[in-house]
Amino acid sequence: MNRKPAPTALGVLAICLLSSFVVFAAIPEFREYPGAEYRLGEVRLPADWDEQAEWTFARLMYPENTCPVRFRRGGYWADGGTSWTIDYPLGDRHIASTIRRLTSVDTRRVEQPVNLDFGDEVFYWPWLYVVEPGTWDLTDDQAAKLREYLLRGGFLMADDFHGTLEWACFEESMRKVFPDRPIVDIPDDDPILHTIWDVDLDEQIPGYQFVVNRQIWEEDGYEPEWKAIYDDYGRIMVAICHNMDLGDAVEHADNPEYPESYSAQAMRIFGNYIVYALTH
Repeated sequence: MNRKPAPTALGVLAICLLSSFVVFAAIPEFREYPGAEYRLGEVRLPADWDEQAEWTFARLMYPENTCPVRFRRGGYWADGGTSWTIDYPLGDRHIASTIRRLTSVDTRRVEQPVNLDFGDEVFYWPWLYVVEPGTWDLTDDQAAKLREYLLRGGFLMADDFHGTLEWACFEESMRKVFPDRPIVDIPDDDPILHTIWDVDLDEQIPGYQFVVNRQIWEEDGYEPEWKAIYDDYGRIMVAICHNMDLGDAVEHADNPEYPESYSAQAMRIFGNYIVYALTH
């Protein structure tokens, strides 16, 4: 991989993008929820967790669907502990640390869970990450809010869902958001693949299950699929990582049992996608 110099004006660009959302005056407070893998407070907060910054890794909260998927956790989604909390919060903080270290983006140390039902909260965060969206079930109001967010310049990255059944469940809610926009493959020459690093998308990045069974795929998701939904100007609004688990790859970056090459590639992709979201 060839690494390119990180843009030097990303902080300014981030502020310009955020100005198209809402004013900084009343940014929602940081909050934590219990995760599917970590108890509340089990992952220690960084010493400077309460320092504000120009960019935050925001994670989308969502209600779960009734599809017969593998890992539905149950419980009330708005209280945490359901599928949207997979890899949370450790993975998010690893990604934030990577962006702070490898780019000039002024990045907050801690993540922000975002509930689409909380008024205009989503418009404070130009980046959203959603994990296991093969289990999501957006309401009509949530889909409308997400559509407005994306058309106003927001960016959504969907990750960690596998196979034909989870794809169908993902697509059902995604069609509520954009019934008239196609989901297409990302071409090799798209700028999102060359923002900081030149990356190709032939490699399938597995989750932690690889350590257990040495199997790259899950369910019938044998091939990596890197897809997107574009706006009217050719900008990616929704980046879709199907049959992949980039979140696991970053979460386990410090685990000697998990291959470093997968973690490094996942970090490159997150870096490219985040910088693209701030500069396009």
